[in-house]
Amino acid sequence: MDKIVSIDLGTTNSVVSIVENGRPRVIVESGDGLLPSVVGVDEQGGLIVGYPTRNQLVLAPDRTVKSIKRRMGEETQVRLAEEKGSGTVCR
Repeated sequence: MDKIVSIDLGTTNSVVSIVENGRPRVIVESGDGLLPSVVGVDEQGGLIVGYPTRNQLVLAPDRTVKSIKRRMGEETQVRLAEEKGSGTVCR
């Protein structure tokens, strides 16, 4: 059977759940069902999300993006570390 994933994308926090055996189950990260809606790049260039990213926001704002939901649907460019992506946010 295919897995069903549901995402409640919030501006500040998001919730991700999966349907297993016909019942929804919230994915828990660091003991919490809420996942900070923050994305970034770590020092090695790897993509990170959630709590580690929120924690790096103050020390590395150039490698961190928050509140991107507010820009969904816009033709825009977003700089994340040395990379710059362009196009419509969230297709």
